[in-house]
Amino acid sequence: MKRISRDSGHRVTEWPAAPAGVVPPEALPRSPALPRIKVLHVITRFSAGAGAYTLMAAEGLDPNRYEVWVAGVPGGELWPRARAQGLRTVEIPGFRHVLTPADLFVLWRLVRLIRRERFTIVHTHSAKGGFLGRLAAWLCRTPVVVHTYHGVSFHPFMPRLRYRLYRLLERATRRFTDHFLAEAPQLACEVVEHRLAPPAAVEVVPSAVDLGRIPTGFDPAARQALEIGPGEALIGTVGRIDVQKSPLDFVRMAAAVRAWHPDTAYVMVGDGPLKEDVQRLAAELGVEIRITGYRPDAAWLVAGMDLFVITSLYEGLGRALTEALAAARPVVATAVNGVPDLVAHGATGLLGSPADPEGLARAVGWMLDHPAEATTMGKQGRERVREAFAPEAMCDAIDACYRRLLGLSPPPSASVGPPQGVRPV
Repeated sequence: MKRISRDSGHRVTEWPAAPAGVVPPEALPRSPALPRIKVLHVITRFSAGAGAYTLMAAEGLDPNRYEVWVAGVPGGELWPRARAQGLRTVEIPGFRHVLTPADLFVLWRLVRLIRRERFTIVHTHSAKGGFLGRLAAWLCRTPVVVHTYHGVSFHPFMPRLRYRLYRLLERATRRFTDHFLAEAPQLACEVVEHRLAPPAAVEVVPSAVDLGRIPTGFDPAARQALEIGPGEALIGTVGRIDVQKSPLDFVRMAAAVRAWHPDTAYVMVGDGPLKEDVQRLAAELGVEIRITGYRPDAAWLVAGMDLFVITSLYEGLGRALTEALAAARPVVATAVNGVPDLVAHGATGLLGSPADPEGLARAVGWMLDHPAEATTMGKQGRERVREAFAPEAMCDAIDACYRRLLGLSPPPSASVGPPQGVRPV
């Protein structure tokens, strides 16, 4: 059967799906094992949002069709879970988040791995992983190279030289890439505007969350686990305490809000290099910030918060933000990258400008002064997330992307049309 592509006018051949078997499988001779498609995910830091996206994508692929590997920086908290799920893992010595001369050795190790294992698909994530992984795949002539943007690696708050260098590296690897994915429509638009990907070459595949382990509303047990009394409004955030998340702005916001609403408590669920800076600034401003450190149950702890806040300078979509909305938590977030696609101002939360803690404090104060409206926003955010961010939709979209690039037919159960959760840009 042939059809005419509306975009190009070319004829595209569609093979009909194989009919279901009419003989019971146990009555047939044993079928030979078919070769699996080998996929290598290359990611910088195998943790947090991008790491969870990568792991969920790897876990969700059909193990009968795909053999999935993950390579990246040693030491992320997701490596044990990946190995427990049967994924092949390679923690590369010398691989770090920032650019260093050791990256030449990392590139060499990636080239050796790709040549030895003969991967059909190399799927890269994040800035360093994307640059080194795509370059190694190009040197090895890998048939298919896919890159996912979890955020743009350069942003206006970076030093000018670093900004230009990261933008140059991202653009340099554009020609090594067969297809691009992005976590949110606005992020995909930014990728095209910065000429990191050609127009119409980016598909939006939202970062799914494990909805089964997230409460659908406020959970008093989570609040008790955070050791917060019932008489205080709990304002919290979840994430790595680093430059991207701008945790010092969270402290400044908290100090401003506490001046207007003294019966408030503040918690940061996470850990990172700026933890001591946060503690020092909190002491200077006279506001108490409870820092829990890394918690594997962070998605559940969010359900004990009265208000969830992110102060990020850049954010692809924000997995913790998605999890907070899934638990119907009112949210205040910075309007960066893909966040406005998730937080509609006045409908599913409130938005503020990055590096503006006073503005964020005013938004938080408004939420505290209007609890009914805040509750409604949280419920509407929950409806949106639980409808569109299921893991099955994300994994089906990635599988469809791989199949399309390799010329494979969709599975028999797939309906005609674009996969759910994917939106061309």
